[in-house]
Formats: sequence, structure tokens, C-alpha cells
Amino acid sequence: MTLLERIGVDVGRRLKLEDAIAWAGAHGVRHIDIQLDTGANAVTRFDAARARGVRALLEKHQVHLGLHTLSAVNVAEYSPFLSEAVDSYMRAYIEAMPLLGAESIVVHAGYHFTADVAMRMQAGLDRLRRMVDHAEKHKALLLLENLNKEPADAEVHYLAHTVAEWKYYYDAIDSPAFALSFTANHAHLLPEGVAGFLAEIPMHRVVEVRLADCWRNGHEQHLVPGEGDFDFGDMFRRIEAMGFKGHYMNAFGTLEQMEQARHGQVAAARAAGVAA
Repeated sequence: MTLLERIGVDVGRRLKLEDAIAWAGAHGVRHIDIQLDTGANAVTRFDAARARGVRALLEKHQVHLGLHTLSAVNVAEYSPFLSEAVDSYMRAYIEAMPLLGAESIVVHAGYHFTADVAMRMQAGLDRLRRMVDHAEKHKALLLLENLNKEPADAEVHYLAHTVAEWKYYYDAIDSPAFALSFTANHAHLLPEGVAGFLAEIPMHRVVEVRLADCWRNGHEQHLVPGEGDFDFGDMFRRIEAMGFKGHYMNAFGTLEQMEQARHGQVAAARAAGVAA
């Protein structure tokens, strides 16, 4: 598979799943991510018949499907009732993966409220362990994403946004049903940057690299390439040199902007010396 074919598009909530697969096939996009939280794509809307149709479309258009849970759902939740609801939410995604013929599910570590970091991290780790056990039973694959930093004086902060926090989870969970999704633009927001993350993280466990432009040491933005200062060529050079064989996922702007940007990203990779 060429580098262009390895760069996918995060459809999110923009299209009905069946329409998203057809759109991807028509544009030569081989990887898409979808969210199963709302509208026609709500996880509760897929019965066996519809799921068969989805799998048939994936095969017809040669598209690889990934699922992406909502980061607003707090994986680090510990309150009664809410905690059980988060478990149910994640189990539903896990059970949907084989039903729909998806290949992975991006998950998160949740968020804390400044005064309860240790409790939230432990709750999140415990939940991820439970969900990995469930994933093993359903032959599903969870990808833990490194999330974005928030302003220093914010009360709410995402967990697993630094290398140390991300490591807390992935060092504790060793399973074929658990791997990583590296969001390179989130790394760009921190002092160590992409190079610092790549020097520390276990790249052999990374299945997906997520992409958007943003500003160095700035705040969370998903900009179209060229609107920030993210060096896509250098990023591709570093990651490909590490033997990465997985896929990349564009997550910014419109579907058309994400699809078109793939060509410029390949050009940037070639200019940086990557054989694409």
C-alpha cells in the first residue's frame, strides 16, 4: 500500500456510515474513522442486516474502517451510575467492531478536575483493563490515544496528554487487544514535540498516527495543513524511518480538505526523503 493509500480521513459524524464508505471508495481513500454516537450512526441503530450491508460495502470499496469513541465520555469516571454507563458505552463499541467489520477502536484515558488526578487515573486504568478483557473476548482492538493539553489554569484536563501519563496506561496493559494511536499534532503542543514523543514511546505498539496542523506549543486546533507550523515532511521522515507500517488519519476541516491534503502530505514526505 502506498503512502497516499495509508493516509485516511476521519469522517467522524459527517456522513452516514454507508455513505462514508461509498465516498471513500470514490475518492481512493482506503482508511476512514467513524463515530457511533449520534443520528443514523448511533451504535444502537445497527442490526444484523444493516451490519451485513456495511461489511459488504467495505469489501466492495476496499476500505478499512476504524471506530472512534467520543473524548467527552469520561473514561476516568468513578461516580455510581455514571461509571456503569461508561462501561456500557465502551462495551457497545467493542461489540460493534466485529459486527461492522471494523479493525480498531480509538479510546481515551478520560479527564480530571485538577484536585482528583490520582483517583481519575486509577479509575481510568481499571476501566481500560476491564475493556481490554472484553475486547479480547470479541477479537477487538483498542487504540489508546494521547490527547491534547489544556491551558495551565483550566480546571479540567485530559489525561494521557504527556508521555509520562500515556505511559502510565500502556505500561500497565499488555494484551494483543490493546495498542496505541499517536496524535502527532497533540505532541506538537508540548515542549518535547513530535521528536521527543518518538524518542520515548513504543512505536511498535502504534497502529495509527493522527494528523492535523497546529502551532508549536500552542493550543488545541485542528487546522488544515499550511495554516499552522507543523512540519509534516519531518514527521513522516522520522516515523517512516522507525519502520512504521500502519496508517495515518487526517482529522481537520472538511472531508474534501482532508482528502485533498493527502496529496500535499505525500509531496512533503517525498521532499523530506521518504520513498512514497
